[in-house]
Amino acid sequence: MAAGGADKFSVLLPTYNERENLPLVVWLLARTFQESGNNFEIIIIDDGSPDGTQEVAEQLEKIYGSDKIVMREIISVLFSSGTAYIHGMKHATGNFIVIMDADLSHHVSLHFIKQKEGNFDIVSGTRYKGNGGVYGWDLKRKLISRGANFITQVLLRPGASDLTGSFRLYRKEVLQKLMEKCVSKGYVFQMEMIVRARQLGYTIGEVPISFVDRVYGESKLGGNEIVSFLKGLLTLFATT
Repeated sequence: MAAGGADKFSVLLPTYNERENLPLVVWLLARTFQESGNNFEIIIIDDGSPDGTQEVAEQLEKIYGSDKIVMREIISVLFSSGTAYIHGMKHATGNFIVIMDADLSHHVSLHFIKQKEGNFDIVSGTRYKGNGGVYGWDLKRKLISRGANFITQVLLRPGASDLTGSFRLYRKEVLQKLMEKCVSKGYVFQMEMIVRARQLGYTIGEVPISFVDRVYGESKLGGNEIVSFLKGLLTLFATT
């Protein structure tokens, strides 16, 4: 629990070449938390970006204060969302952890903050339920995403509608426990987190979200990631 018993949200932002997006996403997060009266910190975990992302993060730390913006660099040939979150968790002081992308594809909103009142261990943003959706993707990308989610639902039956999304809120102790159990890297990591959470009996709430394709920079999804996803899915199917 955060100091004094009050809730505090630690936002983990893995970055690689996000210098254009970072100032805006930090501003949106800060405004959202301040307007809602919630205590927060934003932990930027950068993978040695060559575009000046770290310099931007350092400037943001000066603007907002080192108690609100924490810049941490991690350089690893095995860098993934999983390793970034493990690294970021070491510096998180909040009792709730928010994970999200830094490319503005996730709209910062109070849905997650409000949803914690349902006493869920995990709240996951879903593109495939209610008024959730995806905007800015071509047909191929939509088919890949839908197809991956469908296959996952058939094989794993996780009881959640969107396993590959990366906009979630966790109780800190729950995320720490799941990190110990998960072995996947890359895009499979998000999927395994939900599957393991169900196995351990954690409660999962869902909030419909609108996912918007990145404005600046390039998508990191490629053929290698798709192959890795399929291998990881089959591994999970065989071991869960």
